[in-house]
Amino acid sequence: MNARTEPGPAGSDASARPPLVRELLLVAGLFLVYKAGRRLATGHTLEARRNGHEVWDLERALHLPGEGAVQSVLLHGDTLVHLANTYYAVVHFPATAAFLVWLYLRRPAHYVWARRVLAVVTAAALVLHLTYPLAPPRMLGATGLVDTARVYGPSVYGPPATDQLSNRFAAMPSLHFGWALMVAVGMIVVVSRTRWRWLWLLHPLVTLLVIVGTANHFWLDALVAAALLGLALTAIRPSRRTATGAAGRVRARRVPAKDGALAGAGR
Repeated sequence: MNARTEPGPAGSDASARPPLVRELLLVAGLFLVYKAGRRLATGHTLEARRNGHEVWDLERALHLPGEGAVQSVLLHGDTLVHLANTYYAVVHFPATAAFLVWLYLRRPAHYVWARRVLAVVTAAALVLHLTYPLAPPRMLGATGLVDTARVYGPSVYGPPATDQLSNRFAAMPSLHFGWALMVAVGMIVVVSRTRWRWLWLLHPLVTLLVIVGTANHFWLDALVAAALLGLALTAIRPSRRTATGAAGRVRARRVPAKDGALAGAGR
């Protein structure tokens, strides 16, 4: 049986798209607030290192695999570890930004939902960064891990004395993993409808292996990020209009070509 696509309501996507200038100002404002907030957590070196040792001991008590198992694979060759460092440095923000831009242009109502979820996760992460400063495993001698970015490059962190843009003690939760997981969820649930959509899970999976293998995060940093994302997704659902529009698009692709069927019956 042939099928044809019924056109959706005219202007439905356009009416759901927020003003571009407002969105740019909002996203830029949220980013600046987050960066400024992260800076408030700097300087807590002793507390951050103490918390790092606590997390390391807790992981061992929980029998989680050692982060060194992943790093040992990366250290088999300079090329592999360099690629991991590059992935950590350059994929995080561009991938998330591309995801939001695509949704804004093609799925405006879903864009609002995704932006809200990411904002809530990021705000919750900032609260944890301020209340629980955590040194990453690369800064703890007890872990026996190598600071791969410093040794092999490239690194997103400058010298501690001059680096005014980053907070080295904001390891938990890992927004690298939380944002990557949200991108995969959005692409699987909202955008993709094919059986290949599950390949989007490779993005958070590779991100997880990279953040752990480069000793920038503990396993628990990723688990906490996933938990925060789960709570945000539970609390923030796509609007009824969004869900209805998505269902309508799916049904439209399955509408039988009635005209063709009637024409065939007349023969």
